[in-house]
Order: sequence, then structure tokens, then C-alpha cells
Amino acid sequence: MAMSALLSGRLNRNIVENNMRLWSKLCITLGLACLPASAFAASPIEGSWYTQGKRAIVTIQPCGANMCGKITRFIEQPKDGVTTDVNNPDPVQRKRKLLGLPILTGFTADGSKWRGRIYDPESGKTYRSVVTRGKNNALSVEGCIAMFCQKQTWTAVK
Repeated sequence: MAMSALLSGRLNRNIVENNMRLWSKLCITLGLACLPASAFAASPIEGSWYTQGKRAIVTIQPCGANMCGKITRFIEQPKDGVTTDVNNPDPVQRKRKLLGLPILTGFTADGSKWRGRIYDPESGKTYRSVVTRGKNNALSVEGCIAMFCQKQTWTAVK
């Protein structure tokens, strides 16, 4: 009987120790699993940004549940003094003014990135886009067709 009680005591102690180790590992795993979610949250992109080459200023702000951006100022006047969306494939859209034109639409946070669509008034085409906040308070703005992408760096207006 003493041997049985001794084995039972050791068995119970081993079960408790194993459960505590398992519980500790679970707590550590869950705690660490929560860190990447906050560490990789998309940095805010709201604000006014100089496009690459400082040709224009695009202002990004909430539009409903998404983020959108529009041309709010020209630093360098458009080619040939054209101030309307003449390259748009839709003839009705060709009369709309470039100033105030939404060029970033439907951007939603996806991990550390923002995903949406970007319109290029020079080509009249819309591309899927990824925007991320980079070093030195800059935005990395990428537009893609299939697997071909072009990237620009936009800087904050101070």
C-alpha cells in the first residue's frame, strides 16, 4: 500500500508538473502570437504627400471605411497645360478636372500594408496598388499589372 501511495503521489506530481509546463508554454506562445499582430499593423498613411519628383501633392484621408487620395495641388503643371482627365478611356470622364481627382481608391489595411487601386491620369489606366509607410516618413507607392510592378516614393508635405 505504501508503494501504491508513493507511485500515486509521484504520478500526480508528474501530471501537475507536465500540466504546468504545458500551460506555461501555451501562455508564452499565445503572448508571443499577439506581438506580431500589433507589430505588423499598417502604419497610418493619412496626410499630404509629394508625389515622386514633387510634381503634385496627393492628400490621403478616410473615405467611408477605406482610405482614398486625391490630387490637391500641382507643383509642376501638367504636360501641355492639360487640366482635365483627357487620357481616360471613358469619354464622359475626360472632362473631369485633374485637380481634386481621386487617384487612390479603396485602400484597406492588410497587415503592414495598405491595398487598393491607383489611377494614373497620364496613361488613363487603373492598377492594383500597395502602399506602405517607409523610412524617413515616406510612402512606398506601388502599382501593378499582373506580376509587373512599378514603385515610387512619396514624401510628406511639411
